[in-house]
Amino acid sequence: MLHSMTGFARASVETELGMLSWEIRAVNHRYLDVQLKLPEDLRPKEQAIRQQVSAVLGRGKIECGLYFKRDVDQQSEMQLNDELIEVLRARLAEIAAKFPQAAAVNPVDVLRWPGVMQQPETNAEPLFESASELLSSTLSALNAMRLSEGQRIREMLESRCADIEGIAAQVRVRMPEVLATTRAKQKERIDKLDVEADPARLEVELALIAQKIDVDEELDRLESHLVEIRDALDDDKPVGRRLDFLMQELNREANTLGSKSADSETTKAAVDLKVLIEQMREQIQNVE
Repeated sequence: MLHSMTGFARASVETELGMLSWEIRAVNHRYLDVQLKLPEDLRPKEQAIRQQVSAVLGRGKIECGLYFKRDVDQQSEMQLNDELIEVLRARLAEIAAKFPQAAAVNPVDVLRWPGVMQQPETNAEPLFESASELLSSTLSALNAMRLSEGQRIREMLESRCADIEGIAAQVRVRMPEVLATTRAKQKERIDKLDVEADPARLEVELALIAQKIDVDEELDRLESHLVEIRDALDDDKPVGRRLDFLMQELNREANTLGSKSADSETTKAAVDLKVLIEQMREQIQNVE
């Protein structure tokens, strides 16, 4: 199924230690680029979390933020670093002796000193297990959103493929008429010159002109690419790069069709094809 690279998902769970929340944003990118923002307690698990994301998502810029809010009971267990406080007390006493008129130190300021307040060590394993389970469900929600957007893109691509197919069919039907008209014009020009032309040589020249403006091969390749696009839309694997390549090939055939055009209708058909291909290409930039 076709997946968009754009999506957002957020999920939370209450654990024994506090509230865990995942927030994931995904946008289009040439490759898979996973960016993580983790609580300090879970930084050692960064590689495992990165692998978990990579196992689910194949392409896109993925911003994953994990937020951990401790329960009030857990915060109340914070302890004082008595050794550091003793060092600070001694240094403050030295300063007070040198500056007896200085104001007394506010105890609150001491508490703000880095390392004075210590949180109890957190057992990272249970927290990681909860975070991993929550990440799985958040990734599933993200994928559901990407799949929904991918379905919309698929419908658009199928519609444009049908339009391209219709234009190609119209050009193919008109080609005998275009060739006959071109042949008649060339003969008319020669007749106006009032010269005796070698019939065999004339037929060769007319055949060469017909070959130059014949677009059967381009139309065949165009239709072949449409078959490949439809096959790709049914593929379970990421197909964004493949579809992007096929857009280049479609555009190549449309350009050749325009350069070989022998009448205004074929030129218009080539322009219409390029408009449709560009519309498809813009959407495919967002396909995984």
